Amino acid sequence: MRHLDKITSTSEFAFSTTRWEGDALRNKGESYGYGRVSTKQQNLDRQLVQFAILPIKESNIFVDKENGSTFNRTNYKKLVKRLKPGDTLYIHSIYRLGRNYDEILEQWSVLTRVKKVNIVVLNMPILDTRLERDLMERFLCDVILHIQAFAAENDKNNIKVSQAEGIASAREKGVVFGRPRKSDIDGFKQRYEELKEQGLKNDEIAKKLGIGISTLYRYLRELNTKY
Repeated sequence: MRHLDKITSTSEFAFSTTRWEGDALRNKGESYGYGRVSTKQQNLDRQLVQFAILPIKESNIFVDKENGSTFNRTNYKKLVKRLKPGDTLYIHSIYRLGRNYDEILEQWSVLTRVKKVNIVVLNMPILDTRLERDLMERFLCDVILHIQAFAAENDKNNIKVSQAEGIASAREKGVVFGRPRKSDIDGFKQRYEELKEQGLKNDEIAKKLGIGISTLYRYLRELNTKY
């Protein structure tokens, strides 16, 4: 048991970015919600529905539709400026604070230690700094926080690898990325018309030309050709 106490004490020192202990400011301030999606095409509804059932004023909900990897988030910065000691910030997941290990832990530290704000992670209830914790509980929360931050960066890296593999595979199949060059378009137009006169369908023409069907249609759009 003495050995375990030594481990937890050392680990708590190592994970010094986290504040779990209670203080006199707990639950004394305003409640805020922050939601984020990485692209303008993604939907924020799930996060907003969660905020709607919490004691959060509509004016205290901040959202961003920007890439978290750059941390260039306009409304998040406005939110941080407004937060005061004792306020509580609700987020759907730890991923909302950033998309790499160091950034998530840095923002957690800024919010809890510098701004002295409580954080509630809705999809991971154990990550709730409003709750009183004994030493072992604080240690476990630290471990979970660091694992979640690691998972966020790992997911991001896996997505990049998958995207690179997908692009490489598409190029092998003849898919061309970016706007076609004029010389490509001119050569395509002549060959397309010749093959079309032979009665070939678009998918057959794509195979003949050694390009993907999506590339063929993109070239046709460039030519404003009916197909």
